[in-house]
Amino acid sequence: MLLGLDIGGTKIEGVIVSRNSNEILHRIRKPTLKNTYHDFFQSVASVVDELMSLEDVESIGIGCPGSINKVTGLVQRANILCLNGKDFLSDLKLSYPTVPIALTNDANCLAISEFETGAAQFAKNSCLAVILGTGCGGGIIINGCIVDGQHGLGGEIGHNPLPHFSEFKDGANTKCYCGASNCNELFVSGSGFERTWALKHHPLSAVKIFQKAELGDKTCIEHIDLYCDQLARLLASIVNIIDPEVIVLGGGMSNQDLVYRLVQKKMTQYTFSKSVTTPVVKAKHGDSSGVLGAVFLPLLK
Repeated sequence: MLLGLDIGGTKIEGVIVSRNSNEILHRIRKPTLKNTYHDFFQSVASVVDELMSLEDVESIGIGCPGSINKVTGLVQRANILCLNGKDFLSDLKLSYPTVPIALTNDANCLAISEFETGAAQFAKNSCLAVILGTGCGGGIIINGCIVDGQHGLGGEIGHNPLPHFSEFKDGANTKCYCGASNCNELFVSGSGFERTWALKHHPLSAVKIFQKAELGDKTCIEHIDLYCDQLARLLASIVNIIDPEVIVLGGGMSNQDLVYRLVQKKMTQYTFSKSVTTPVVKAKHGDSSGVLGAVFLPLLK
């Protein structure tokens, strides 16, 4: 049996999958505790321990925010701040010494699952997978392989500055936790979508904003249109660099069907060629895309 974890800013999802059938046999979801690294690690361990009590496990694959610095082995640039600077993988291996463990960025796991068996499986060589959840991250596959990069920063699209940023259109300059200003994550993540709404109006969940838009609320419709324009600017900037065969969206914001039509229409405004037809599609495996990619990660090493 194969065990996989998808660690997000709000929840940890763990599954056990049959290696023979690829069927999910067990699934657990628990809140992500992140006040301290100790609390965080214990919340991860509680999911692993519960799953391992159910089946004999031959490997553990984990997708989490941030990336691993190849020189130091430490987590860097994670939006779960208590993770940064920690040797998370080594700590896991010390706690579970009897099974092989592999760890990568959560967006890489999304890319792996969707390229192999999901919405991008028709692609021959390349795809871009983007998580639009608590944060924003990307997984890039070129020639069938994940692009990690020399410093483990491959696909860290959430921390490039928002293309064509305008204070008039996008709001005041904003400092990101990473130290830069106006990062894509501040606008196109689910939390970014809610943040920019609250700055103009009052706190409201993304789901409520979309629900009100469906009922014809003009202010909500305008906010969604701006969001899709921001996301289109981000995706177009990546198309201009790697020109993937397909773009797959995952995370909470990917569940809003309205986003796809608007983004697809707007994206060509910002690409070098105005005839770009790169499909932008929803992850086939939905909220389980990341955890399914994590499951098979140890088999790829």
